[in-house]
Amino acid sequence: MRKPGKKKTALLTIFFCFSSFLDYSSAVQKFSQTLQSFQFDFIGDTLTDDEINIAESFKEFAELLNEVENERMMMVHNASDLLIKPLENFRKEQIGFTKERKKKFEKDGERFYSLLDRHLHLSSKKKESQLQEADLQVDKERHNFFESSLDYVYQIQEVQESKKFNIVEPVLAFLHSLFISNSLTVELTQDFLPYKQQLQLSLQNTRNHFSSTREEMEELKKRMKEAPQTCKLPGQPTIEGYLYTQEKWALGISWVKYYCQYEKETKTLTMMPMEQKPGAKQQGPLDLTLKYCVRRKTESIDKRFCFDIETNERPGTITLQALSEANRRLWMEAMDGKEPIYHSPITKQEEMELNEVGFKFVRKCINVIESKGIKTEGLYRTVGSNIQVQKLLNAFFDPKCPGDVDFNNSDWDIKTVTSSLKFYLRNLSEPVMTYRLHKELVSAAKSDNLDYRLGAIHSLVYKLPEKNREMLEILIRHLVNVCEHSKENLMTPSNMGVIFGPTLMRAQEDTVAAMMNIKFQNIVVEILIEHFVKIYSGPPEESTAPPVPPPRVTARRHKPITISKRLLRERTVFYTSSLDESEASNPSHSFPLPLVNHKVYSPSLFFSVFSSISFSVERFICAVY
Repeated sequence: MRKPGKKKTALLTIFFCFSSFLDYSSAVQKFSQTLQSFQFDFIGDTLTDDEINIAESFKEFAELLNEVENERMMMVHNASDLLIKPLENFRKEQIGFTKERKKKFEKDGERFYSLLDRHLHLSSKKKESQLQEADLQVDKERHNFFESSLDYVYQIQEVQESKKFNIVEPVLAFLHSLFISNSLTVELTQDFLPYKQQLQLSLQNTRNHFSSTREEMEELKKRMKEAPQTCKLPGQPTIEGYLYTQEKWALGISWVKYYCQYEKETKTLTMMPMEQKPGAKQQGPLDLTLKYCVRRKTESIDKRFCFDIETNERPGTITLQALSEANRRLWMEAMDGKEPIYHSPITKQEEMELNEVGFKFVRKCINVIESKGIKTEGLYRTVGSNIQVQKLLNAFFDPKCPGDVDFNNSDWDIKTVTSSLKFYLRNLSEPVMTYRLHKELVSAAKSDNLDYRLGAIHSLVYKLPEKNREMLEILIRHLVNVCEHSKENLMTPSNMGVIFGPTLMRAQEDTVAAMMNIKFQNIVVEILIEHFVKIYSGPPEESTAPPVPPPRVTARRHKPITISKRLLRERTVFYTSSLDESEASNPSHSFPLPLVNHKVYSPSLFFSVFSSISFSVERFICAVY
């Protein structure tokens, strides 16, 4: 920050000597207005209760500052460490890093498409060694561009998610320091503490959800890197991508670039031109119905990766050029009626089954945990040795003698048993709460109406198959017992939800949207734990089942945590002993002089800190948007 000149420093010193309180109040008010106008952006269509608390937290902070701005002198010498540096570090490290990722993505994309255009114009009559070298170069650039795009999207998602706590926590710490440093705000501090605890709980829950989601996102990112072209999502085209079309004119032949989408069920090929000529009539998407598809012989055309199709709408044959041999093979497999490659070829662990042996395994694990390790700190959160976990699972699920394992053996510690139980549940061929009910359960967790949320989950539990419902009851009963010892093991229902949400519930498709719903899966498990007695006392009565509420029409039944709407308390104001009664009754005084019993800070310090706060926050907001 640029230091003011000598004249300005002298004027500021005199000004702060006589009106430091008013200027301080103005600075707080400006900061309050900044918080009041700040808006969070969230990924997803619905917020959890914790995210709502976080989104409304800045408004609560602003109300608090407005309430006390004229009755306290505070110690702000540590504002830089608590507020400015974390925000500045977040701006430099996170947002700055995202901008670098964007530049790298754009640079790699430009280089890849430029190389691809040159590559596709190579003649098939070139030497085989030259063609192979060109293919390797294109594959290398494609890999670099694909990796850059994944890194860029992943970094954007991580910054958006981490803003929820990386921005709020510094402000929360600054506010807490502000209140406890002033003896005139002791009562206000006592009012603030419950809110602070609730908000910290929301922040911790959000952080836990973020950690869980990040692990799933990293796994998805890894799978996509290893098999980028072998995944089809439900409701999406069978295959899509760029193709070049041979168009014949009176003066010759040209190749036009199209973005094509093919739907196998309807045999519809949608072609969208990507090279619009200036001044020419803009062409819209072209829908064609496929008759048949055949590979173009290499010697019949001076281009590589070509194949021919015939459609109902156009007479004759249409020649298309794919981006590579592998890409042509995918288009051919999608169009000639063969089974498309929908799933990743990654080697997967052998899937478990929900059978008699599985029930026996779960019961034995629970018995060992509850008898020997239910008070273990970080139960289920601490991971056991992978070697020991595989050894236990292989021994128990051995086809020759299934279930013949002594869990009292010293080789099986509590961490190994808990990790084995989680591994078994996560590798079931279908999750305990089934794919069929997954969307309904997530939708129920997203509801604003708490009564409906509980009632809907209660009803859906009894729609599970009998063996799934029995397994779920065994597990939730066990988790309730674990949470009853939360003082020793530090595992609350919220913590158990973070661990068992992705374990008991799993989306059928691996997408970023599914990853973002993990936090609602966690809420479902948390509700099952907190309301276990009610849910498993019997199925809900049809007459008392709550109707499905229309989304976002009625007011929320669950309000965000707040302290600014409480009844104001009368506060005792202390005056200096030198102020006589006549002066005290004189209306010309705009405010009484407070009793000074704190360390006095220089006016330049107040000016520097608050100027830095306002400047840093405004610059941070500009950087975010």
